[in-house]
Amino acid sequence: MEVVVSPPFVFLTSAKSELRPEIQVAAQNCWVKKGGAFTGEVSAEMLANLGVPWVILGHSERRALLNETNEFVGDKVAYALSQGLKVIACVGETLEQREAGTTMEVVAAQTKAIAGNYFKTKLASTVCQKSKILFYL
Repeated sequence: MEVVVSPPFVFLTSAKSELRPEIQVAAQNCWVKKGGAFTGEVSAEMLANLGVPWVILGHSERRALLNETNEFVGDKVAYALSQGLKVIACVGETLEQREAGTTMEVVAAQTKAIAGNYFKTKLASTVCQKSKILFYL
């Protein structure tokens, strides 16, 4: 069993140094690709350099408010894995989708986008051999 906590980015290093070694830290998000001038974003490389092993991707509020699509989240997951991070992928439906009875279709589409990009990346790279994806519903 792995225990992971996810403080805001500015507290990652202090949380990491204050916690017992068996408790790991996760970033709450990371950018979809390498480099670039993406003000305010955190790259997977930055997290790896800080020794942060986990990242949480696909938050419902980022999907809803920032219009992060299933495919975009899938790309983020694939890139984070290619950089050696472990991923907690958030999947789930909105209240409206639940009330409409489309929960299974929504979650299946989200999971398919993540899995499709993961396997595409895995075929292109051996880095993903030790990859972990934990789905959070």
